[in-house]
Amino acid sequence: MPKPAKILIVEDEKDIVEILEYNLSKEGYVVETAYDGQEGFEKAGKFLPDLILLDIMMPRMDGIELCKKLREDQKYDHTIIAFLTAVGESFTQVSALDGGGDDYITKPVRPNVLLSRVRALLRRRGGRAEESNVLTFGSLQVDLESFSVHLDDSNIPVAKKEFELLALLVSKPGKVFKREEIMRKVWGNEVLVGDRTIDVHIRKLREKIGSDYIRTLKGVGYKFLF
Repeated sequence: MPKPAKILIVEDEKDIVEILEYNLSKEGYVVETAYDGQEGFEKAGKFLPDLILLDIMMPRMDGIELCKKLREDQKYDHTIIAFLTAVGESFTQVSALDGGGDDYITKPVRPNVLLSRVRALLRRRGGRAEESNVLTFGSLQVDLESFSVHLDDSNIPVAKKEFELLALLVSKPGKVFKREEIMRKVWGNEVLVGDRTIDVHIRKLREKIGSDYIRTLKGVGYKFLF
């Protein structure tokens, strides 16, 4: 039996903490809580969570500052950090991702949505691309060694940059890849391409593998969902 995942909730509103802790504990996760950024930092060091659910506006140390501080320590390299943000706070969401966050969950948090997102985030942590050459998502397979894509056992022809873009997205399902990061990792800093290059490649991938896998976050970037 695998050990249950450990989740740290850092949030200053006690009613939200109680709802999150109840629903996550009911699913079998080991849950710790903290009510401000400084306490969250101290709890993280003792608890070493697999996933941190992190509010942004908190006393003593805000969530973005805490995230940056955690990301400076190698022992949190594989810890997933998901921010809790208010609906429509696009600037805050971008700042959260810039600060080292992997994703964000909007408030008010619905329990069924929360549990679905948590499962997806933890799958990402347990299925990093370097651990396998073939990534499987239902009927979709991405072979990182042979640079090939299969859907329903049929080979899907993709161009080199299309494959590199898809490989980046599937390397961390659920992670929001900002446009700047995609451009840097797929095309490189030295290559000058048009602003619509990413959009064109995303459109071509959707035409080939279907539109359900790749989601657009307007003004931010893209993520792969399964």
